[in-house]
Amino acid sequence: MREVAIIGAGIHPFGRFDDKSYVQIGQEAARMALKDAGVTWDQIEAACVSTQYLPATTGARILRPFGATRIPICDIEAACASGGATLRQAILGIQAGAYDIALVLGVEKMPRGFMDPLMIYSPWQVDMGMSTNPSYWAMRARRHMYEYGTTDKHIAKVAYKNHHNSVHNPHAMYQKAFSLEEIMNSRLVCDPIRLLEICAPNEGAAALIICAKELAHKYSQNKPLSVAACVHTLAGYSADFRCPIDSMSAQIENEGPTEYTAKKAYQMSGIGPEEINCFEVQDTDAFCELEIYEELGLCPIGEAGRLIDEGATEITGAHPVNMSGGLISKGEPVGASHVGQIYELVLQLRGAAGARQVKNAKVAMAHVLGAGGNCAVTILKN
Repeated sequence: MREVAIIGAGIHPFGRFDDKSYVQIGQEAARMALKDAGVTWDQIEAACVSTQYLPATTGARILRPFGATRIPICDIEAACASGGATLRQAILGIQAGAYDIALVLGVEKMPRGFMDPLMIYSPWQVDMGMSTNPSYWAMRARRHMYEYGTTDKHIAKVAYKNHHNSVHNPHAMYQKAFSLEEIMNSRLVCDPIRLLEICAPNEGAAALIICAKELAHKYSQNKPLSVAACVHTLAGYSADFRCPIDSMSAQIENEGPTEYTAKKAYQMSGIGPEEINCFEVQDTDAFCELEIYEELGLCPIGEAGRLIDEGATEITGAHPVNMSGGLISKGEPVGASHVGQIYELVLQLRGAAGARQVKNAKVAMAHVLGAGGNCAVTILKN
């Protein structure tokens, strides 16, 4: 099968930009990626655009002003995994031989406050009161605490790590370190999750230039980074406890979406978790990151607390996670989230991440998980 590589990456900072339209935000990230790759718009043969909250033909509105080159520009949505689904579709087009080079853009401008549940759930589900993000995050956290002894301090340590990492990321919404005490004393949002342990919906964009690896030298002087795997899946039965239709206590043989998707990515790439040097994962809340450690295979189920206590997921640890500061610090512009993770990993694999650089990073993983059990995992390697 044709190998696909990343030859350029760009980003617009994540945050709130009342003076900019989504078109401006998206164009800035796209221009940066084109410049980084050293290619011009008229060389791009297709564009795939990830967004959830923006209007129809968002991609065309952003990119067509670069030039009416008649290429296909399509919008793709898969909740928080939108960026992964979009990258996968662009990769499949190259592997099929439909085109040789493509632009992948993630962009979002989200309303303030909790995400509107009516975008995902039926009115009756919303009326039941189980559709607001923090409620089901909190239930999963409480269940884990009950079964495995995970503590409030373990959850706070994840937020502590990610906030400290954010200080060195100029593209993060929040770039401030907090003490463990400040995090544990911050306002309770939904027990046991606190304000400084949760991400905020916001705005931003990120872009990639991908091409057939054997043609990378034709387009760019950058060293191509191979996409070893890019997998998007939807959860099976009872993996997503967001509405009162399944029981959280049901003991059935069913891999969750992260475990299942990661396993497929490991098989596709021939790379196991022990060979991956750094990770960007879906820390919509700090407990979620702990759960992901286990589901990606960084430690046995129930031992995530031990992993964070040992410092294994620090930038200098055995399994660095969320060097960028994660969603807790960057915020989550849904359509741009996964593409933004990959931007960070491109820097890491190039050795260009500055104070947040993981030493000798050669292989990296990005992971996202969202509504309906949409999950995407991408593995990159030098």
